[in-house]
Amino acid sequence: MRKEYIDFSTGIPVSVDFVTVEEYPLHWHNYIEILYVVKGSVFVNINAGTYELIENEIEIINVDEAHRIFSKDKDNKVLIFHIDPYFFEKYYNDIKNMFFYTNSSEEGAQENEDYDELRTFLSIVLCELVQRSDNYDEEIENTLVELLYHLINNFHYLMHEQEELRENDEQLDRYHRISKYIYNNYNNNITLQDIADKEFLSTHYLSHEIKYSTGYSFTELINLTRVEESVKLLLDTDKPISEISEEVGFSHTRYYNKNFKFYYKTTPLNYRKKYKVDEETLEKSKKIKYYDLKDAIDFVMYYLEDYDRFNFEDKINKINIDVSEEIGPFEKSFKDIINVGNAFELLLEDNKDILEEIQYEIGFEYARLLNVFSSDMGIFPKVKFYNWSRTETVLEYLDTIGIKPLIVLDDKDVTQEEFLDVLKSFFDFFSKLEGLNINDFVFQFTQNTLDDNIKEARVIIEEFELQIIEDKFNDELSVDPIYDTSYMLPFIIQNQLNKDSKQNALRAFDVLDNQPYLTNEVFFGYPGMVNDKGIRKASFYSYYLLNKLGDTIVAKDNGYIVTKKEGEYQILLYSYNEEIINLIQLKKYSKLRGLKNSTEKKFSLNIMKIPTSARVTSYLIDEEVGSSYNYWLDMGKPVRLNKEEKEILLKASFPKVEFKFAKKSAVLNLQAKLEGYGAVLIIIKEVQKHLK
Repeated sequence: MRKEYIDFSTGIPVSVDFVTVEEYPLHWHNYIEILYVVKGSVFVNINAGTYELIENEIEIINVDEAHRIFSKDKDNKVLIFHIDPYFFEKYYNDIKNMFFYTNSSEEGAQENEDYDELRTFLSIVLCELVQRSDNYDEEIENTLVELLYHLINNFHYLMHEQEELRENDEQLDRYHRISKYIYNNYNNNITLQDIADKEFLSTHYLSHEIKYSTGYSFTELINLTRVEESVKLLLDTDKPISEISEEVGFSHTRYYNKNFKFYYKTTPLNYRKKYKVDEETLEKSKKIKYYDLKDAIDFVMYYLEDYDRFNFEDKINKINIDVSEEIGPFEKSFKDIINVGNAFELLLEDNKDILEEIQYEIGFEYARLLNVFSSDMGIFPKVKFYNWSRTETVLEYLDTIGIKPLIVLDDKDVTQEEFLDVLKSFFDFFSKLEGLNINDFVFQFTQNTLDDNIKEARVIIEEFELQIIEDKFNDELSVDPIYDTSYMLPFIIQNQLNKDSKQNALRAFDVLDNQPYLTNEVFFGYPGMVNDKGIRKASFYSYYLLNKLGDTIVAKDNGYIVTKKEGEYQILLYSYNEEIINLIQLKKYSKLRGLKNSTEKKFSLNIMKIPTSARVTSYLIDEEVGSSYNYWLDMGKPVRLNKEEKEILLKASFPKVEFKFAKKSAVLNLQAKLEGYGAVLIIIKEVQKHLK
């Protein structure tokens, strides 16, 4: 049987499914069905018409309406509400003759308040079914009653054609009586005169009114009704075509064939041959995947924000954003300097590849270099032997990737005379060297350099009118397992947005040889943005996401910043708590799989005054997605990686990137979720219409 039934005797007059639909063949049922697409798109074939539903659109299937649902979008998500019409009958006694329609044909037709209110009612019903709080059954019934009258007042089938009937109850009642009479007597030999006599109208006037209210002439309306009702007999019975023709009210089979072909583009016989199958085949043709209903809440949060019974205190952070506002410029000072560590490390090809990748993705201005004047670099102050070829190689490499050198000067293990001699030799060599611009060089002293040596060195450096950074650099290397974790992502973002200087310890890459106490060769607590295997850590993505922000701040508060540039808006959300500004020592991290206050955070963003439709791109990194350290933990913390494991971590340590298209609307609502410590960047790019 193609007709489906739901038993509502349990007392709840509604049930909801959360599904992905690939194919649900033609069927009809004893309840009102409402389809609410929350992701992707589906097609719905209702009687002789086919409609595409895209994200956030709704279609209503009335009792006994034959319909099919299908989609090539394998990521679609649909909420399907099944509502008991007999419950509605208690409040509206003519519900069996009432039909509801939505506008699924015109672009943007479902963006008004009537549809938003409908989505809100449906979301509340879903919420109550999921939460099942005290008196949830009463709340559902109360909401359904409100839903009923909202449907009657705004989605009445006659208003679908004539919106102005909303203001004319007398006319609406008349047209409803006429349509009801036709629907209940279509299989009899009724005439226009029969209806005219009942309504005390002339046939000419009545004919005009029927066409006005339904979009069809009297003859077209009755023939369409007969044809659509015949589909059920074709698929659910073995009755001959001639008998079906007579049963639905046609005077002759050829009239039935003619009208059926007009609406369905095929004959009744061919339609039956194509679609009539046995029960087993029918069941096998259904391709539908069901999900846990609670997972649907994420998709409707926007419509639950003002619902008192929705328990969202720990689930959602509501942020309203007016993109027309401006606070001031956003200065990307975090791109000023990247710490490389020992200059010698840039003689190694693997490290050069890593720095080049970092520079390409983020674009720092200076690379801070330590121990340029060291024996590893061919510099021997004690015997006054200075081979600058290695330093030249490093500085030329930096020049090729567009980054200037910031050279840290340290008088460790040398006398003042030796220190100054090295410095003079350096300037003598590089001031004469073609291909490198010495004016790009910047210098900084360590916190341990003696004041007298700094004073003398200044004289030499200032002769060349070069810049000296006044803050002394702390070159002590701290090793802490927390550097490898996703905690670093919000920590860096928070500190950079507040221009905190606590991150001098962070470096471009890990150096395996510098670790005195190793328990493994993958993550050993070195403060690099990329580990020794070339695998990006969460700290890398803090700069990666910050770099994608615009140049003007729209809004900023704890846990988020909103920026913009021409035609584009950027929203960076990150995990935040009061202790995020401090690095927390947590030796048990690897066992706990989380840091203090590591919880799920959900965001609902209401974005106003975007002037056009938009493309939305999101980049997500948190403890569940993109964290190479967490993937490594899941692997069982291997001491060293084989080739396959390394490839897995390289591919896994990347943000989850999602795309969507948003039509122009007064308020664009977006949802985001972070698992534990992490961040998500949402980029909204205006889409301008192309002129023909």
